[in-house]
Amino acid sequence: MIYLDYQATTPLAPEALEAMLPWLREGHANPHSSHAPGRAAKAAVEVARDRVAALLPAGGSVAFTSGATEALNWAIKGTTGPIVTIATEHAAVLDTVVALQRQGRAVTVLAVGRDGLVDLAAAERAIVPGTGLVAAMLVNNEIGVIQPVAILAALARRAGALMLCDAVQGYGRVPMPDGCDMIALSAHKIHGPKGIGALWVRDSVMLDPFMHGGGQEALGRSGTLSPALCAGFGVAATLMAARAEADAALVEKLFGMARQHFGPGWTINGSTANRYPGNLNIRFEGLDVARLISDLRDIAFSAGSACASGSGRTSHVLQALGMADSEARSSIRLGFGRYTTEEELVSAIDRIMACAKAQQEPA
Repeated sequence: MIYLDYQATTPLAPEALEAMLPWLREGHANPHSSHAPGRAAKAAVEVARDRVAALLPAGGSVAFTSGATEALNWAIKGTTGPIVTIATEHAAVLDTVVALQRQGRAVTVLAVGRDGLVDLAAAERAIVPGTGLVAAMLVNNEIGVIQPVAILAALARRAGALMLCDAVQGYGRVPMPDGCDMIALSAHKIHGPKGIGALWVRDSVMLDPFMHGGGQEALGRSGTLSPALCAGFGVAATLMAARAEADAALVEKLFGMARQHFGPGWTINGSTANRYPGNLNIRFEGLDVARLISDLRDIAFSAGSACASGSGRTSHVLQALGMADSEARSSIRLGFGRYTTEEELVSAIDRIMACAKAQQEPA
């Protein structure tokens, strides 16, 4: 199997697995218990917290969550006032703000251009005094475009609003933008385990609880933490820092190879300049993506976000770029990173192009 779906999830780092195993085998104590095994588990959680925080701004607290979806829901629902966000955000943001809008909270969804970047003039008009929250994704999960979050944060600060950054795809890969008040993370997008994420909150920010039932975790989050998941997340974060240069060099090289290798007729979706290069969202006119995926079952790639996979809906991100349904439905996403080899990528692209060409030939 050639795995090219890094935006959906990343392979678990062996080092993260090794860090988890002792807590899965014998370290079963509740980290919120006061006895010695509980204190040992608590210590492991705190080590992991420090490791995750090391890649984040100073002057804030990290609360572990069940994943980025919980973190984003907590950040949005724990605030008040009108919300400004972007049309290409993850469903965890867009569905949440729609739910709040039904309850009477004002919501403004900013458009993007064909390049996937937000219209900053429109953002400046929308982010005005009285705005409660601005929410923006740092690196888009479908097209890899990097939004100008620092500029949006400055507009939010000027208006007296809070700034939430969905950094799930960017954490450890691109610099964290200045001026954010909250940052949402997910472990399994950085070669850590599934089932754990985090919300970083600036010290001056107070959030209402999202879940009630004990408030055991930092910032009052309720629920028993898994030391194993925390340990895996912490080691994965440390590896992201230690391997930052090597990982960045690899994805830059692979992205360059992919762009060169795809033949005429293949077009990249979104900005080619403002993007994370480990994400290649590309289209070919008339491509039957469902047939392509069926024909290439030993290559893992995507027709879009894993969260909407199988729904039959056209990607809301590609629609937001102004694409016709036919363009969006002829697009695929290749995601690659630390454990992808040049040979795997070239082989996959050759086979994708051959299948796409075969689809154009008369039956």
